[in-house]
Amino acid sequence: MSVLPLVFTSGWASGINAYAVVLLLGIFGATGLSDDVPESLQRPEILITAGVLFLCEAVADKIPYVDSAWDSVHTVIRPAAGAWVGALLAGQSGSLSDLAAGAIGGSTALASHTVKAGTRMAINTSPEPFSNFVMSTAEDLGVAGILTFAMFHPEAAAIIAGVLLLAGLLALFFLISRIRRFLRRRAQRREEKRLAARVGQPPD
Repeated sequence: MSVLPLVFTSGWASGINAYAVVLLLGIFGATGLSDDVPESLQRPEILITAGVLFLCEAVADKIPYVDSAWDSVHTVIRPAAGAWVGALLAGQSGSLSDLAAGAIGGSTALASHTVKAGTRMAINTSPEPFSNFVMSTAEDLGVAGILTFAMFHPEAAAIIAGVLLLAGLLALFFLISRIRRFLRRRAQRREEKRLAARVGQPPD
């Protein structure tokens, strides 16, 4: 069986929470749930590191504005992780070239990361903090659920991931105008504060 569906699904999930993907795949392989997981992902140091970073992300991802800063830092990390995991899965399976799997996993992760980061920017325009917590929890549960489902039904999981990715991209398209208005208002407030500070300064 081709590993392509699992590569695509893991790439989509990596764009949302790369550390959860590495941790879950490593656990699936270490417990014998899947033979498609390479041994390099099952190493104890990899699992411990992924677990610690996952906990850090679980906290940062639920705090308004901190989540967007975290997303900015991970603009490179998540696609790179998606490409790395995809290449490892392909190397383990042998049914897909490492280069092709890396390209698929990395590009899919970049697309889903873009959706996540843009959606969080739109959510941060809301004054209440609860939507960040709800969205982060839903993302964590979604990644865990679909990745687990992919172990048993990889093709169906890839279809679900594809539908979610497409829906997210369409939603982001409609949210762009809201994000732009928020950024303009924030820039305007900063300019007003700067001008007020200059007016309040005593003359030289």
